[in-house]
Amino acid sequence: MPRELAQRLFHELEQLPLIDPHSHINPHAAASKTLADILGYHYYTELAHSAGLPKERIEEPGISPKEKVGRLIEKLGEIDNSVQLSWFLDLAKTFFGFEDDRLTLQNWERLYDASAKKMAEPDWEEQVLKISKLEAVFLTNDFDDPLTGFDTKRYIPCLRTDDLVFHFENPATRERFAKATGITPTSAATIRNGIGKLFSHFKANGVRACAISLPPDFSPAAVSDGPGLDNALAKVLSEQGCADSRRLVSQFVFWTIAQYCAEFKLPFDLMIGVNRKVYPQGVYQGQDLFDHRVSLIQYKELLNAFPQVTFPISVLGQTSNQELVSYAWIFPNVVTNGHWWYSNIPSYIELDTRSRLEAVPRTKQVGYYSDMYKLEFGLPKFRMYRRILAKVLAEDFVIGRNWSEARALELGKTVLRGNVERIFSV
Repeated sequence: MPRELAQRLFHELEQLPLIDPHSHINPHAAASKTLADILGYHYYTELAHSAGLPKERIEEPGISPKEKVGRLIEKLGEIDNSVQLSWFLDLAKTFFGFEDDRLTLQNWERLYDASAKKMAEPDWEEQVLKISKLEAVFLTNDFDDPLTGFDTKRYIPCLRTDDLVFHFENPATRERFAKATGITPTSAATIRNGIGKLFSHFKANGVRACAISLPPDFSPAAVSDGPGLDNALAKVLSEQGCADSRRLVSQFVFWTIAQYCAEFKLPFDLMIGVNRKVYPQGVYQGQDLFDHRVSLIQYKELLNAFPQVTFPISVLGQTSNQELVSYAWIFPNVVTNGHWWYSNIPSYIELDTRSRLEAVPRTKQVGYYSDMYKLEFGLPKFRMYRRILAKVLAEDFVIGRNWSEARALELGKTVLRGNVERIFSV
């Protein structure tokens, strides 16, 4: 009975068209062209590398897409227990008619050729969106993105601000800033004005959110204009900044961005807890990890200072979820946002989903986002989440609380779709 109930709820949730509130899609090349685009997703390269495939064989310059896939296949049998490989098999069966239960040295070339033929069809992108029931996908746009050449109602701009906050000492970042704004960053005032121009540009092109990923040791704080900030900026802009001056400039830029989020009425997505280049010998995008030093108490000044700004928050480690739940429980402007990166496996998602649905107002939960780089991953990743959501709704609400199926389904739709529309004004 519980399994049948969960299956009915899952079937209904599968019919719901979705808006994906966070991805890394390139709107100019959203869908894959070869199977290498799909198996080149960092989950597969890092797992294959972890299983023993040398980085040099994965990232050798000049190898063809088919050769790269063939090399990855050597180790994919060792990760057939992983949820990540189940995503691949799900999309291969759905999009390319793959019928086998395992990807092997004997059948991969047949799949490669079939997928190449399918992806060469001129309307492939449209097919993927339709089959996946994706109406719109949020992007991750560099601050100097011209935002031209794509439909901003289908691919919704999101201003990503990591470079502004953490890399102003880099001459290339300052050159990009000057080119995008027409303002040379020489002082607090010029930086503040330039950031305002970036927000105006994004707002004029349909932006619906601002976003940033943050290291465990960062603590936002208001920074007053004055000699302290001026000295720190002078050091950073001359590339002679120490850790303290870089930290002060990062806090100033971050706080300025939060002020513009308030002015432009944009949610500010905070993705908290990533340590960069923990494993520098890792494959591309397979070098970053997390630890337990991060706490949302580091954000109390920000959350109190900007009650008018909605902060959808993602935490990198599942161990931080209880703290996120408590902050969303107390702070009106904190929203639980998806299941990010290392928390994006079913056992963690189920536990996190249960606690959020038990403790956080239903209107303050964004259930899931894909974080995908290619469109084909929207279907299996959202399907994984919908199965888990249906299971939790069935067990905890219909059976556990005697809710009707209709009432539980309505809650599921709110978490999956309704809150995305309302929070991000889509």
